[in-house]
Amino acid sequence: MIKQALENLKINTLNQMQEAAINAAKKSDVILLSPTGSGKTLGFLLPLLGLLDANIPTVQALIMVPSRELALQIEQVFRTIGSGFKVNCCYGGHPVKIERNNLSQPPAVLIGTPGRIAHHLRRHSFSTDTIHTLILDEFDKALEFGFQEDMAFIIKQMPNIKKRMLTSATKMDEIPSFTGMVRPIELDYLANATNKPDIKQKAVIAEAADKLDALFALICKIGDQATLVFCNHREAVERISDLLYDRGLPHDIFHGGMEQDDRERALLKFRNGSHRLLITTDLASRGLDIPEIEHVVHYQLPHNEEAYLHRNGRTARMHAKGTSYLLLAPDEKPSYLKEMPEVEELPEHPVVPKPSPWATLYVAAGKKDKVNKIDIVGLLLKKGGLDKEDVGLIEVLDYTSYAAVKRNKIEKVVQQIKGEKIKNKKVKIDISI
Repeated sequence: MIKQALENLKINTLNQMQEAAINAAKKSDVILLSPTGSGKTLGFLLPLLGLLDANIPTVQALIMVPSRELALQIEQVFRTIGSGFKVNCCYGGHPVKIERNNLSQPPAVLIGTPGRIAHHLRRHSFSTDTIHTLILDEFDKALEFGFQEDMAFIIKQMPNIKKRMLTSATKMDEIPSFTGMVRPIELDYLANATNKPDIKQKAVIAEAADKLDALFALICKIGDQATLVFCNHREAVERISDLLYDRGLPHDIFHGGMEQDDRERALLKFRNGSHRLLITTDLASRGLDIPEIEHVVHYQLPHNEEAYLHRNGRTARMHAKGTSYLLLAPDEKPSYLKEMPEVEELPEHPVVPKPSPWATLYVAAGKKDKVNKIDIVGLLLKKGGLDKEDVGLIEVLDYTSYAAVKRNKIEKVVQQIKGEKIKNKKVKIDISI
């Protein structure tokens, strides 16, 4: 089953940490300590495959996570594995009615944030009697977000757990007793050099009054490569966004004050390459499914070394290479830097990079309408007249779908497929803003 899963994921070999997690899970409860971006998700999903029983029609495994984005990411990976087992997500900001409908035909694997899972348990939306596996992902972050009470309540409702796995990107002094961990095997890969991202550190020196200009010049120099710009506050995200729009630089933003749909769409367009620049708070530094980021820019310095490492963990994931830029005032040096990085020279006359070759097509139908990726590809190729290389990443959500289409062809495609049917039903199709 694992071999088939890896084929579906287009992965040739597992890394040392993932191999160790699979072996340890056969024997005992597991605490998996590993850096952000090292592939922990497969470290707990692959062992889970051998524990699921197709003859049990109710929830068998609960995966608790600290954020809705992480829940959606894990759900996506599990679906790609193609195990045949049903999976669903529950999280704040998602309509409770949809979740209750999903739970009326229970999934084998339920992924959710503690607050929303606790909500469903108090309303008896699903039975916990058959849950034999508990996975606590990014557990350190869940504690940091104050989910301890909800997690303790949830775990108390599950009397038949046989297997527990806990992952963390930081080492904790002690594991809280409410987790129910019994003599776990601890796998510590936090200091493992093979998993450390290969990051080049650079500094951009600018006076406070010139900081926005310096950021603009840096982004222009980076060009069309995937870049995350980190700020400490959402107000800074909005301020930078306004400046970049004024200067004609396409991008998206991501922070906790946004509506959930807007946040999901921003990540989706960043993933599919429609936007190569995302301005964000630390909300994007942990557990988000945004691969292949070449550059991380610290517009505002993170408060401590741990936050700095997590931000940098968004680039150079799984042994790739990346560059991390710190915007510093003259003579400024954060305490967590052992030495001053090389200074990046900025262009005197910045040139705005060309827009991404991709744009995003919006389709007003999704999983709940029985629409899948194959339906959308068929529509775009047969009715839209596109070639395969004109279509990029396609993501199908509950009631909407999004497809990356070559920017120079998207308007023509929209005209050609307007009024067409998917699954014998007319659906709205347009360019996503």
